[in-house]
Amino acid sequence: MLPLTSHLDLHISKAIQTLFGLENQKIELQPTRKEFKGSHTLVTFGLAKQTCQSPDQTALKIGEYLKNENLIQDFEVVKGFLNLTLPNNIWQGAFLEALQNLNFGNNPKKNEKILVEYCSPNTNKPIHLGHLRNIFLGWSLCQILDADGYDVTKCILVNDRGIHICKSMLAYQKYGNDETPQSSKLKGDHLIGKYYVMFSNLHKDYLKKQVEEGKLSQEDAEKPNATSPILQEAQIMLQKWEQGDKETLALWQKMNDWVLDGFKETYKNIGVGFDKWYFESNTYILGKEIVEEGVKNGIFYKKDDNSVWIDLTSEKLDHKLVQRGDGTSVYITQDMGTADLKYQDFQMKKSVYVVGNEQDYHFKVLFAIFKKFNRAYAEGSYHLSYGMVELPSGKMKSREGKVVDADDMVAEMINIAKEKTAESGKLENLKKLGETELNHIDNMIGLGAIKYFLLKVDAKKTMLFNPEESLEFDGDASPYIQYNHARIKTILRRAESENIGFEVKDFQNYLDWHNTEHELLQLLLQFPNVIAEASKTYSPYIVAQFCYEIAKMYSKFFFDCSIFKAHNEEARAFRLALSALTGNILKKAMLLLGIDVPEMM
Repeated sequence: MLPLTSHLDLHISKAIQTLFGLENQKIELQPTRKEFKGSHTLVTFGLAKQTCQSPDQTALKIGEYLKNENLIQDFEVVKGFLNLTLPNNIWQGAFLEALQNLNFGNNPKKNEKILVEYCSPNTNKPIHLGHLRNIFLGWSLCQILDADGYDVTKCILVNDRGIHICKSMLAYQKYGNDETPQSSKLKGDHLIGKYYVMFSNLHKDYLKKQVEEGKLSQEDAEKPNATSPILQEAQIMLQKWEQGDKETLALWQKMNDWVLDGFKETYKNIGVGFDKWYFESNTYILGKEIVEEGVKNGIFYKKDDNSVWIDLTSEKLDHKLVQRGDGTSVYITQDMGTADLKYQDFQMKKSVYVVGNEQDYHFKVLFAIFKKFNRAYAEGSYHLSYGMVELPSGKMKSREGKVVDADDMVAEMINIAKEKTAESGKLENLKKLGETELNHIDNMIGLGAIKYFLLKVDAKKTMLFNPEESLEFDGDASPYIQYNHARIKTILRRAESENIGFEVKDFQNYLDWHNTEHELLQLLLQFPNVIAEASKTYSPYIVAQFCYEIAKMYSKFFFDCSIFKAHNEEARAFRLALSALTGNILKKAMLLLGIDVPEMM
């Protein structure tokens, strides 16, 4: 959608009715291609079938009507495409409205609830770089949906049970010597992650020794079901956990609390949070009643071993297990029950799951089951599938301890930001600030660089994280955008110190715009539509691209259009007002990505 489309839609509809006697025509305008004049384009091929005239003739008549009524400045017809140029006074009116509307960009309330589940960590290891893409996608999507008028609930499902949790528990029980986060001076998630890696190494060392002694082939040792004494002990521990063994549950609770405390510290440091926490230790038994209901109604079927399945071949999927023969749940069972629990809690119309693309098939099955049961949230369920984050050395493997830890990554990025700021010479501008304020700016730059780099790419794509590239002060990176915001604030502070105002009365009759002024204004006025498109497609990268385009365009405006040496006072006031609107929109748009922008840089 384009800015001012509602203004044009109304007049184009009237033109079609007057010229051709056609009523209630659906008007679809699109941006004019850069090589042609104008800002809005009407495609007339479909309409021409009803006017019984050629697309060019239809476009020509509509263009002449609009120009004769002084509704457009000019038009051109290019092979059935009607390109419209609006007069500056129309754009000026939209500019003044945006400038005076503190909520410009936010779309009307929809009175519709939407729940977004993201992060979903395992409580056996710390958060790493791959998790950060998930977290920032989920957080940003929630901000965008909120700005688009939805009633949004941010939700997390913590994976705090299962064999992987027991692995770290067992290693700690055997070798922990009552170590605590306090005694080790490690965050709780880092401490427990250490024992998860220890377990993995013990398991692999056993298998390696078996191969060396000729008791096991290398091929068998590499199979996922290869076992070892310590793995067998972990499986026994899981059975004790599920049976409610008090000693096992006490150990689990203690270690779980340590990890959760560590997670919460990380979430606070990276500026994210959740409205509702769900835990798999509470939800894993859910869904069994749904299985019984499904069997009773013929949605599910039983095999001879008493396992329960669903046939989804008509949906071009497969037969899927929903309950084992011994009556225990599988992940899909739990997810069915958790979805019902969420609906009981929030009655959401839409439910978004932010989960990596390795679970694409799982969610196709899950959503197909929702539809079979006619759940109220079935049609609104969406899997925001994202690609993995890779490093120059390859994929991250938490079992081997070869991960980019989120806390370490954030700290490293802040340090690099501090070094780059010093190298760039921009530190001279910040000398009057105290150490606390300087550290705050470094934090903004370092954390913003990670967030923007992970969000600027379409979520579906696998990406390579490049720390140096993410901290560029010139190019498609957060520091470049942040710097342009800081430059705007510096200009506005100077204007204020020199008592140079920019009230509406100072520039409302200024319409002799430079092309760059016009281009920047048109771009800024697209903000509500950018939010709507990013919300509709669940795509934060659309907002990231918009931020970069604004920064580039403002940089061009800064060099093309002198502000303090403008040719007259009206032009100066207009350019100051245009700068103020740019700064406001840039700040709002970056906050939709979870990124703050400094006043000085």
